[in-house]
Amino acid sequence: MINFNGTLTETPQFSAHNRGMLYGDAVFETIRYSGGKLFFWEDHYFRLMASMRILRMEIPMHFTLEDLQDELLKLIDAEGLKDKAASVRLTVIRNEGGKYLPEDNNVSYYAFAKALKDPFFTLNEEDYEVELYKDHYVNADLLSTLKTANKIIHVTGSIYAKENNYANCLLLNTNKSVVEALNGNLFLVKGNTIKTPPLEEGCLRGIVRKQLKDIIGKLEEYTLEEAAISPFELQKADELFITNAIAGIQPITKYRKKTYTNEVAKNILGKLNAKARLGK
Repeated sequence: MINFNGTLTETPQFSAHNRGMLYGDAVFETIRYSGGKLFFWEDHYFRLMASMRILRMEIPMHFTLEDLQDELLKLIDAEGLKDKAASVRLTVIRNEGGKYLPEDNNVSYYAFAKALKDPFFTLNEEDYEVELYKDHYVNADLLSTLKTANKIIHVTGSIYAKENNYANCLLLNTNKSVVEALNGNLFLVKGNTIKTPPLEEGCLRGIVRKQLKDIIGKLEEYTLEEAAISPFELQKADELFITNAIAGIQPITKYRKKTYTNEVAKNILGKLNAKARLGK
């Protein structure tokens, strides 16, 4: 089932001139749902609005916080997922017309939902080995922080990871700093310092990244540092973990010859679930 501009349908009609397909001219949000609520919905909504403004898309009057939430909940109900856990993807596309220069800055949207196994974030403690992906680099600029439909580096990196039996890859920016994973933000733990790349490095403006910054900032035993991470730091770290809106926190167990613990990730995950339940 798809919610296509407010209409529930199993057969949405996408034109061959769809700008999302032609140019990646689209932005999206992927949201976890459980217990009757969309986790961190306000943060997702305001990131979406900010991304649309940066890309010079016209924001429709009906794109309010409440109305979009109602449309997503309507979709979840229609899929029979109201009392279950689900991931929801909402994609906003600039209307077709024009080539690189659009003829119309107005937008359309569609959303779909898929069931999830667990109602809240759980810690996957299975082996999770990563490697650097160095075929292509992330630009250290504002556009790289947006969740756009242009994710070809992440696609080719995912293929590379599969071909080489890695669970994930870490991406480098044009300054050769480690900026993020293929599917989320990166945090590094060394002693009492927890480090994550700043947005200026080109990492995604992650929703869970924002939540963890708030959580870690209130912990007396740790210091949060937003700073560039060099590849050399990875093998000196005590822990590495990846964050995103669906998995929450994914510990990395191995990078090259280095293995990692996950004690900090475990501790923070409980606090993240508490924030999700409270909706704050």
